[in-house]
Amino acid sequence: MANPQKRIGILTSGGDCPGLNAVIRGVVKSATRLGYDTIGFIKGYEGLVDPVTYMPLSYKNTSGILNQGGTILGSTNKGRFAATVGVDQRLSLDPELVAEVQVTCEQLALSGLICVGGDGSLTIAEQLYQNGIPVVGVPKTIDNDLSATVFTFGFDSAVTAATDALDRLHTTAASHERVMVLEVMGRHAGWIALYAGIAGGGDVILIPEIPWTFDAVCQKILDREKQGKRFTLIVVAEGAELPNGGLVTQEEEQGNRQTRLGGIGNIVASEVERRLGRETRVVVLGHLQRGGPPTTFDRVLATQFGAHAVRLVEEGRFGEMVCYRPPAIVGVPLREAVQELSRVSPDSSTVQAARALGISFGDQPTDAHPFRKRETAGTTDAPKENVEALQPA
Repeated sequence: MANPQKRIGILTSGGDCPGLNAVIRGVVKSATRLGYDTIGFIKGYEGLVDPVTYMPLSYKNTSGILNQGGTILGSTNKGRFAATVGVDQRLSLDPELVAEVQVTCEQLALSGLICVGGDGSLTIAEQLYQNGIPVVGVPKTIDNDLSATVFTFGFDSAVTAATDALDRLHTTAASHERVMVLEVMGRHAGWIALYAGIAGGGDVILIPEIPWTFDAVCQKILDREKQGKRFTLIVVAEGAELPNGGLVTQEEEQGNRQTRLGGIGNIVASEVERRLGRETRVVVLGHLQRGGPPTTFDRVLATQFGAHAVRLVEEGRFGEMVCYRPPAIVGVPLREAVQELSRVSPDSSTVQAARALGISFGDQPTDAHPFRKRETAGTTDAPKENVEALQPA
């Protein structure tokens, strides 16, 4: 490499998502024009420690990757580095691993290390920064659950995939007069379910932030049938808790990493079919939301993130993360960025708009309207009767 004293490292960590390659390309093109060499560490943080594995990045080997999904550097979220469990539990990194990372950065004479990842990956980055490593963060997650940025890249692509699935389910649901349940990702935040549910014409949206009941879900289905609509589309986030407060997981709770969520879609479908006797089908979209090319929005956002991450390195603003705060891309302290998850507010304008359209969140009578003025200050919506009693199993 031409000048080992001006070198930037980059890694992609955690679950993959569309737009990662756009970030890498943005970093390389911007860094090269400022006189930096760029190296990419293989398989996330694992590439920083024994055995240290990296590859030189250039115009040539990053050409044509803007529209490619995945990451040319690889990624991992099950390695030796782990810093989050559950919603807000933080773990401390092994001091020996941190020491190895320090040695790697010193031996490679890195001017800065750009870490691209979500909540867990950026929590690792923040701990590395606290130990003197020149880290800059880039927010990546399809879940859109980082509070410091309005949007993360990957989110729009995931919503597009989920919306396409709902478009396809709509026609088959209408043809066979079925209830269709679509389970989407998002972990403990309901952003994907909310946006896809609205964009795809969902009738019921179940998210972690709004408690719901099977009674209300079934009542919505019955109300639609009274209107002559013999099919219903239900969108449920994988992290939506059951009415009894339980969280559906694919494995026992893990003490050293995030527990895999999933399976609530099947429970919702089975219960609806049991209570109402309606033919019900479930689709779990899974990793289809992570794959494929990024949308135009995600390509532009990810490219901007890459370029502005290099700007933070050039300005010596380590320990910060680039974020989108319209209309600007700015930097915020990593500690602030990972302090809490961004979750859907039940009173947000987006939720209110969905309710105004008649979309049910499983928590209110279906005739409730967020914009309706109350005749009397103390008036509340009376709860519907138990729909299980209305329809024999």
